Amino acid sequence: MNLTSEWKLQWFEPNTMNPLEISAPYYIDHFWMTTNVPGDVHSTLIDKNLIEDPFVGHNDLKCRWIEEKEWWYRTTFHWEDNCNDEECLELNFEGLDTYATVFLNGLEIGSTANMLVEHTFDISDEIRKGKNVLAVKFDPLSVHIAEKERDYWCSYGKERIWARKSAMNFGWDWGPRLVTTGIWKDVQLKKHIKAKFDSVFIQTAELSDEAATVNVQVDVGEQFYNQESLRFEVELTSGEDLHTAKGLIEKDTGQAEIYVRSPKLWWTHDLGSPHLYDCTIRLLDEADQTIDEHQQKFGIREVKVEQKHENNENLFTFNLNGVRLFAKGANWIPVHNFIGAVEDDRYRDLLALAKDAHMNMMRVWGGGIYEKEIFYDQCDQLGLLVWQDFMFANALYPDYNKNFMNNVRDEVTKVVKRLRNHTSLALWCGNNEIDWIYDRKSSGGEITTPFYGEKIYHHLIPRELKELDPTRLYWPSSPFGGNDLDAENIGDRHNWQVWHGNVEPRKIGEPVEQDISLEGVSFKNYKKDLTLFSSEFGMHASSNRYTLDKFIPDGQFYWKSDEMSYRNKDHFHEKGILLMEGYTGVPETIEDYMNFSMLTQAEGLKYGIEHYRRRKPFTSGALIWQLNDCWPGTSWSMIDYELLPKASHYYAKKFFDPVMACLEHDPGRPLSLWIINDRLDALKDTLVFEVSTFGGSSVFSKELEINIESNDTIKLAEFTEEAILDGIDASEVVVRLQSKNGHFQDNVYFLRDFKDITYPLTKLEVKHDANEQTITITSDKLARFVTVDFSVGKAQCSDNFFDLWPSESKTIQLSHLDDFEIKRSDFSVHAINSNHE
Repeated sequence: MNLTSEWKLQWFEPNTMNPLEISAPYYIDHFWMTTNVPGDVHSTLIDKNLIEDPFVGHNDLKCRWIEEKEWWYRTTFHWEDNCNDEECLELNFEGLDTYATVFLNGLEIGSTANMLVEHTFDISDEIRKGKNVLAVKFDPLSVHIAEKERDYWCSYGKERIWARKSAMNFGWDWGPRLVTTGIWKDVQLKKHIKAKFDSVFIQTAELSDEAATVNVQVDVGEQFYNQESLRFEVELTSGEDLHTAKGLIEKDTGQAEIYVRSPKLWWTHDLGSPHLYDCTIRLLDEADQTIDEHQQKFGIREVKVEQKHENNENLFTFNLNGVRLFAKGANWIPVHNFIGAVEDDRYRDLLALAKDAHMNMMRVWGGGIYEKEIFYDQCDQLGLLVWQDFMFANALYPDYNKNFMNNVRDEVTKVVKRLRNHTSLALWCGNNEIDWIYDRKSSGGEITTPFYGEKIYHHLIPRELKELDPTRLYWPSSPFGGNDLDAENIGDRHNWQVWHGNVEPRKIGEPVEQDISLEGVSFKNYKKDLTLFSSEFGMHASSNRYTLDKFIPDGQFYWKSDEMSYRNKDHFHEKGILLMEGYTGVPETIEDYMNFSMLTQAEGLKYGIEHYRRRKPFTSGALIWQLNDCWPGTSWSMIDYELLPKASHYYAKKFFDPVMACLEHDPGRPLSLWIINDRLDALKDTLVFEVSTFGGSSVFSKELEINIESNDTIKLAEFTEEAILDGIDASEVVVRLQSKNGHFQDNVYFLRDFKDITYPLTKLEVKHDANEQTITITSDKLARFVTVDFSVGKAQCSDNFFDLWPSESKTIQLSHLDDFEIKRSDFSVHAINSNHE
């Protein structure tokens, strides 16, 4: 029975009302506002026009009062059943944010202190036949942590170190402070007879070319009636294929094995099909009656992380079903500040866009939430691996406090049991950046306290995982490894030399240096990085025009306005200026800023990722910071808040393509041609290497034969600039790499940085086919960074932000995430070197 309707909401000053009175069945709540469950207080107040949209202008500052109040939820429901001695009735809250006290019919049945996990209460004796009143009181954080010690390192709101709550609620360098509260996930009544599954764990125990062994472990919770002998049965099905097994419950646990001949394996979508079996597990009593049932999708696969190459060099390489893969993907932050009110379609849309950009891995960042089931279900179905952080980020946590540690232990246990059955889950990680930053800050004297929290990541979590999920690698922190915990030769690395100007390498205990200069933050530094696995790197770009214009107040949509600056939550805004100055030049208008920042981000990521991919397998992963936004700001995201992809997303559809021809080149240096093949089949093709003027005249052309093995990288050829330019200035040509047989996408390069090139003014011709939902674009000269600029959210293109060859046409498919028709008035088309429509 779902309890997600007819809830009411009201606020009070903290500790001014009698909880027993407000929770009592006779209490009159007629004048309370209605609210949605799942949801949150902020979303309700927005819906009721009681607060202005916090995402517009500076309105978030007007919402601070919400986190200081006491909030009450109330609902009534009817129960017409009975609970006898062999039955148990449980009230389950999947998410309570955060310090909540639960009352049923005026009785306090329990309290909670963790937003991140579910909470269950046995109400078998408290339920009434007929009308029942359920009330939940949410205290402001200050009631519980006002007198807690906080005089040690914590980024963004020191009260968060005590609250097991999404850290990003307190603000981050890409989002505002909006401290939420409320019932943010589903609420159910669940009736159990005699016993129930406490947990189920399904895993691929053995895998060969011919067969797989699937191990099923079940744990049974309290038996409510007697000590009957229980057993369970398992069915694993795929179409007409049926595999079964049976097992006995002994000492509250049981195991069974299923032998599967010729299994259909689960692959990431770029390597094969993410096949999922249907798995049903039934708990049976002595009369063979089903008393509980567990259903899920399950993929047969084997995931390992190799840390040594056969030549004894270090690796950090995910190996899926015996295949070393290059992890291509991004970091995932919560999809909204008000996560409880978000519809599932937002998850589907974002993950579909990630797959469309050839990503095969998402890293769930440790300052958000353990994501909703829809996220992991979609990753299972789409063939996206998941790097899962535990929710500890950029702070010291009070591991000296027994109550806090008990809370964390309960959290870890619940999270592991909930997520370990997801086929997509590939790695557990203890925290985000804490080990690394603790060393950096303590080396400089900024931190003088012990490493509070170390017991969590280096003792508690690995101990729990050893018992609950020994099948996956546990990685204590990200980054982790080497002589500065962010070394390029061990483990994973966060490359924040680019953008933040971190001076590398350094060693543990050495002073920290930053070089926030044009050279220090330049994306050209990516080529110096010989990391084994780059799990964070990136740079800012503007949101799309529509997104900015929608949330910036009238009169403020111009470069360097206060409202534009407020969209950027990072420190030292000059870093973005320096990056643009080094590649595009400094923007002078809002048009310049949108173009230059997007172009710099896209070209910078392309520069770094092509470098990383050329080094495989000794670099085996590139996870961009970050995929998505939680509000309409300026950030590192590739897809903005209105689900409009930035230029970097469309570039990723090319630089993450499993087969790619790329050019390694810096101004004045030789040009090296490379082929990268991540597919499991060998490839034969012909590469057409073409150099042309902006007007379309051929300067140099050569065909090179390609013969590359599966999952390999080869250097095809090398040319000097002089050999291909025939006396023409390098700033006046464009290079294109093409597949003669269509096995890979075109790749375009300029031999000088954007700021050092004078592009001719070009005229674009645009034809719109409303029936086919296409546009065809033609240019008389080279058109740089052709942009389809939408005036509606969620609009998509088959390609965007591309370079168009002189006198060639390109047809673009238009679409909308909600399947709306894109009208001609919904978009304009321009290039950096063309006039706007």
